[in-house]
Amino acid sequence: MSAGQCLVLDLSGLAFCDSSGITALLAARQHALAADADIVLTAVPANLMRVLTLVGLDQVFTLRPDSSAAS
Repeated sequence: MSAGQCLVLDLSGLAFCDSSGITALLAARQHALAADADIVLTAVPANLMRVLTLVGLDQVFTLRPDSSAAS
């Protein structure tokens, strides 16, 4: 990943995400930030969106309804 790039993670096929999955998303965010890049989560399933909102990560990640809106 290079400076200015944007990693787009389409989560539409995600059926389950526990604390390990959230940790992996946070690690990906840290790697992107360390490379002066960005990360966007798209098509976040409702159950994961509830969890992200409960723990305040909806304020940490850039969230978009689908990958076409990721830019």
